[in-house]
Amino acid sequence: MSDQHKPHGVSQEQAEDAVRVLLRWAGEDPTREGLLDTPRRVVKAYGDWFAGYAEDPADFLKRTFKEVDGYDEMVVLRDIEFESHCEHHMAPIIGRAHVGYLPTNRVVGISKLARVVDGFARRFQVQEKLTAEIAHCIQETLQPAGVAVVIDASHECMTTRGVHKRGVSMVTSQMLGSFRDDARTRMEFLQFIGLQGGHR
Repeated sequence: MSDQHKPHGVSQEQAEDAVRVLLRWAGEDPTREGLLDTPRRVVKAYGDWFAGYAEDPADFLKRTFKEVDGYDEMVVLRDIEFESHCEHHMAPIIGRAHVGYLPTNRVVGISKLARVVDGFARRFQVQEKLTAEIAHCIQETLQPAGVAVVIDASHECMTTRGVHKRGVSMVTSQMLGSFRDDARTRMEFLQFIGLQGGHR
């Protein structure tokens, strides 16, 4: 990211200076050899981790396919791995998303569903908000009969600080349309992703 591109008015140099301040605050010397390149590397990593702010995830869903021979059954994409960051501590959230929808007259390429997950995950997040954002984006853009999103993730703000509890994951879900209204549809989705009738 060059100095000419200043998201929210912050230059590359200003961002790197902020990293140097944090290094000094932690008790380090940013001028020692091993840390000279760290500010540049951190800012570059942030550019990747938070690329979601530079895109609209709904754009990934705009190219759809109508010729599906009348297919109107559930479409489910399981185990979409993602990395996000907690907006409270800026610590990683590592997890998997499961996304399903009931098409009406349009379907979307399955890779686009994964891109929607990444588009929202690559922002500072709260898992509940992330789950809802993905579901509402798909519902509003594709206008299917229903959307279901389940996220299972571990939060490093809980495992590496605070209560230091490892092996704990958080599960959130958002059901819209027929997934909310029809218990059989909801159960079928949960069976597809392995959350009904036993653990995966």
